[in-house]
Amino acid sequence: MADWKADSDAIAILSFDVDAESPVLAQSREYADHAMVMTHQAFGPLVGVPRILQLLADYDLPGTFFIPGLTADRYPAMVESVLAAGHEVAHHSYSHHSAVDLDADGERRDFERALEALAKHGVKPMGHRAALWEATWRTPSLVAEYGLEYDSSLMDADRPYILDTPEGTIVELPPFWGLDDWEQYAFLPRPHLGSIIQSPVTVAGMWTHEMQAMRKHGSLFLLTCHPFLSGRAGRIEALRTVIEHTLDAGGVEFSRCIDIARRAKADETLDRRTLTPVVVSHEIYPT
Repeated sequence: MADWKADSDAIAILSFDVDAESPVLAQSREYADHAMVMTHQAFGPLVGVPRILQLLADYDLPGTFFIPGLTADRYPAMVESVLAAGHEVAHHSYSHHSAVDLDADGERRDFERALEALAKHGVKPMGHRAALWEATWRTPSLVAEYGLEYDSSLMDADRPYILDTPEGTIVELPPFWGLDDWEQYAFLPRPHLGSIIQSPVTVAGMWTHEMQAMRKHGSLFLLTCHPFLSGRAGRIEALRTVIEHTLDAGGVEFSRCIDIARRAKADETLDRRTLTPVVVSHEIYPT
């Protein structure tokens, strides 16, 4: 019987959300006029991604890059460099607007526009990650309808599971806020994107501990980094520390999202779920 972990104790996925300017512009178009803010975000595709690609090459590791359509349109050479290095490029909305803030038609239009932007590079993405991880109840069905094989937005597990939707079956690869560099490093005074600048040494220690725990529990270590954050020099070296510790300890395979999703789909021991909207009493929880 197929095992999504194969012979490993745990699986590690290094994923990178190349958001660039999109999450700031999603808050307000006015930030396009703020040179510091825009250049702060541009660091990701201009400097962060090349550093990350070199880091992955240093250890011959695969990565999955979730690239918003707007980023792909603004930085086409960056997309081509990721593809040339053999990494996976996946769907991460077009505008980085939260799907929760869009109606059904708006979510669909943004989803389709992202597909069109990636198609310019010959990419038919097999995976999706909602902007801000803010999926709606309809999002998994949209992922299945457009022929994608997996989603990575829901947080009700720490290993893959099979998700049945009205439009077909997909695999869910659950993320986790503690394995997101945004919560550790993001800082901007306006717009307010975060207020903590954590020591990379502390972050490396936290992520190394999480990796050890995932190995013990046979789980998925799905790390999410943003090149405008983790592409900074001290932080890329913190990520190197995590990688080297994991490789030295053994028992963990590094993989791309799509490869683990396909293994998971063939693993009959994994949970199979249907996403069911939460219905609550307006009397108890009034709007």
